[in-house]
Amino acid sequence: MNWFFPRSFSLPVAVLRLSIAMAAVALCAGMQWPSVPDGVRFADEWLRDRFVRLQASDEAEQRVTVVDIDEASLAALGPWPWPRERMAALLERLLADYGARGVALDMVLPDPADAEGDARLAALAQHGPVVLAQVFDYATRAAPLRAGALAGGVPAAGGPAAVASGFIANHAGLARAKLTGNIGFVPDGDGVLRRLPMRTVFGGREYPSLSLALFGCCAMRQGADNAALPYGEAVARVPFARHWTAYTVIPAADVLDLRAPAALLAGRLVLVGSSALGLSDRVATPLSASTAGVMVHAAQLSSLLDAQAGRAPARWPGRWIAMFFSLLAAVLAVYAFPRLPAILNAALLGALALAWLGLAYAANQHDTDFSPAGPLLAVLFLLAVSIPFEWQAAQHESRRLLETLRQYVARPVVDELLRSKIKNPLAPARREVTTLIADMEGYTGQVEALTMEEAAQLTRDFLDCLTQPVLECGGTLDKYTGDGLVAFWGAPLPVTGHADLALDAAQRIVQAVQDLSRARQRDGKPPLRVRIGVESGTAMAGDFGSPSRSIYTAVGDSVNIASRLQMAARDFPHDIIAGEGTAALAARHRLVPLGEMTLRGKEKPTMLYALEPTVS
Repeated sequence: MNWFFPRSFSLPVAVLRLSIAMAAVALCAGMQWPSVPDGVRFADEWLRDRFVRLQASDEAEQRVTVVDIDEASLAALGPWPWPRERMAALLERLLADYGARGVALDMVLPDPADAEGDARLAALAQHGPVVLAQVFDYATRAAPLRAGALAGGVPAAGGPAAVASGFIANHAGLARAKLTGNIGFVPDGDGVLRRLPMRTVFGGREYPSLSLALFGCCAMRQGADNAALPYGEAVARVPFARHWTAYTVIPAADVLDLRAPAALLAGRLVLVGSSALGLSDRVATPLSASTAGVMVHAAQLSSLLDAQAGRAPARWPGRWIAMFFSLLAAVLAVYAFPRLPAILNAALLGALALAWLGLAYAANQHDTDFSPAGPLLAVLFLLAVSIPFEWQAAQHESRRLLETLRQYVARPVVDELLRSKIKNPLAPARREVTTLIADMEGYTGQVEALTMEEAAQLTRDFLDCLTQPVLECGGTLDKYTGDGLVAFWGAPLPVTGHADLALDAAQRIVQAVQDLSRARQRDGKPPLRVRIGVESGTAMAGDFGSPSRSIYTAVGDSVNIASRLQMAARDFPHDIIAGEGTAALAARHRLVPLGEMTLRGKEKPTMLYALEPTVS
């Protein structure tokens, strides 16, 4: 735990931090769930649409041609609807004169027209490589659609398929068509067409889509494994792998007049549709806000041909990639956020978002089922929740640190700590310090004749005489010892001349106690005397204790010696006794040797020094 989280944070903060990170991962995981509502999927589809536009190829599609009943053809040959004889002639031109491999008609003819033309169409649909269209409806209606006579289809095998509620089919004269394909679809909630139902079940029979019917009729290799092709799913996402400009589009009038280049039709699969605005066959797709519906079937047909040729991108586990990335982002957040400033944390999240966009862009061609927005939402969640949380935690830690410091350290030292921006200045560290220990001589005798209130007041007055000089001289207050205190210089910040500063404080303490003593004597009370021990040396200074309670203190041999010197002062007429370490470092004070003494707990004698008193 101490390796993964800063030691200054308690376990509850670490648990909260981990919980936020796991919530971000869970958010991404939820986006990967297949049953997420369409409204939640909006970010996914918006992002994937941008990927599709950037990835669409300009490579010419030379296997598929679109014959367009466009505005120019209507102007040249007459308004819609055209006579069936003209429609039959168009199909005959494509198959007989141009040698098209197969033709699919992307329009429904629910009503009979000129008998000769209908008969020619029926013959072509019954005996030639011609796919007629019919529209299945997937909406729930009070009165289901029933128009025309359904044709084609095979008994439903129970595989994946979309279930239709109604249909609009061609008139009964075309019901014996050998091949039919569904051109019905359900756009996404934003009105964009991104998926096509490849297999539809109605009345116990299964019907293919228009592109699938044309592919199965005229392009699929004999003996090919249908399950290996991308139409095994009921509703398939259209890859839109090519820009619309990559497809060959020929006006229908040019075909009828035999003006179309033969090389653009011979041996190709041909889709006949209309881009004319009057025919109302226009849809929104990821590639454009409005395009002829026949182009969507051309795009789906291209993807089937790519899969057959082995050109389809290899499958990637997009969901697992997204989950792993969000988990990586969460781990980085847990580890880095407590250690970095907020601006760097925000920059880290920005870098993660850009990295994911690059990875999602690459993965989009290999998997169309994962959520590209999931990891971005996880990163956004970390930005909105984790960074403010870390800021609050840092503020809490700063307040706790200041409150702790102000209990022990002079305000100028606290201000210097804040300016220095030392990370965790209370962490235990080896320091060169000077320790001052002071207490009242004869404290028990002083208070035994006093009331409890008077004893408490004497103690407060005496400790004030000790405390103020320590703080004024920049010392760190360690603790009170009933009638005395322990203070040191040199921690938490290194201090130049710490021995002289401690001796300055010792002199001021003696002066303050003498002033208090004279005031008490004027009231007929016994005099006061303070005993002070001062020693310099190496100590371990820092915040020691448990998570429930701790104290900033210094421990080491020099601290123990200062305590022994304070006790030895009762055997000398001097108020301040210093050790060898302080005598060696003091530069502004005159220390007089008193001789050697073996202090309690020490094996070798220690030289004692007295600080000459100031004149009071």
